[in-house]
Amino acid sequence: MVLSLLKKLVQIESPSGNEEEIKSFVKNYLEKLGYDVSDCEDYVAINTDSNFLVSTHLDTVRVKREFDFDGVYAYGTGVCDAKASIAAMLKAAESVDYCLAFFCDEEEGGKGSKSFAKDWDGGMAVIMEPTSMHIASTHYGSIDLVVEIYGRKSHASIPEAGENAIEKAFELMIELKKNFTISPLKIEGGGDEYIIPDLCRIKFDVLLSPESDVNSSIEVIKSIAGKYGNVIVEDAIDGFYSGEVATILERAISDCGFEVRHTFMPSWTDALNLKRKADVVVWGPGDLKYCHTEREKVKLEDIEKAVRVLVRLNELL
Repeated sequence: MVLSLLKKLVQIESPSGNEEEIKSFVKNYLEKLGYDVSDCEDYVAINTDSNFLVSTHLDTVRVKREFDFDGVYAYGTGVCDAKASIAAMLKAAESVDYCLAFFCDEEEGGKGSKSFAKDWDGGMAVIMEPTSMHIASTHYGSIDLVVEIYGRKSHASIPEAGENAIEKAFELMIELKKNFTISPLKIEGGGDEYIIPDLCRIKFDVLLSPESDVNSSIEVIKSIAGKYGNVIVEDAIDGFYSGEVATILERAISDCGFEVRHTFMPSWTDALNLKRKADVVVWGPGDLKYCHTEREKVKLEDIEKAVRVLVRLNELL
């Protein structure tokens, strides 16, 4: 049963950097099906000579909730990001000839998909991530940056004598939101002393539509944020649109009798590491908005549907 497999997967804790146990579980499962498994440092895969790939990731964020099932939804850390996809792929593995790959480190640096992209010849790829079973044929890019904002110290009872770096951080957020979709992720500044802070460090994620040029966007950000302090770009990548692979996935979903629905992927995924080697689309069970929280859940029925779609994909290739 899919439920028992999902429960086993979720009960294996696999935060980024600690994927060995779940990696071994997946490898052993596939070997019992008779596959010769490629067991690499940052991923496991089968049928790696195929030019069609379905993949997902093995790691999760740190555990926030244990596994539970209410008869409709399964709950727990990683249950849909992305162990529902792992379960669907393993169940479908009994009936497919294309490449299945399971990556480490998606939640951190993406080492698994980077390594796989170097080893694989390329072609088409379905990256399984929680999209509520909608086809994410539009994938946003992103810029990860840190801004070190400078102010001037003064006694806290005389704020006008200083320049509050934390207040300036709020001003910067307002300015950036006029031009970009941003998510402030971390802010550090001030302390316990009764003093106006002269330094605030804030980390942002900036979302970019596929039409946006990442280098031009960085220049605009620097022109705005540079007035407040030092800008450090940690990572940046362009988004993309899917091609024929999305059409093939549409056909598989429709052939199974399911409604074809489209969406976009706003988050970083392994697809961004594979887009130069393949025509890539993102799709899978689970709702992204619940991921990384205690509310993470997935409908068991959607995992079962995903298995059927993956098998139908094999028949269409």
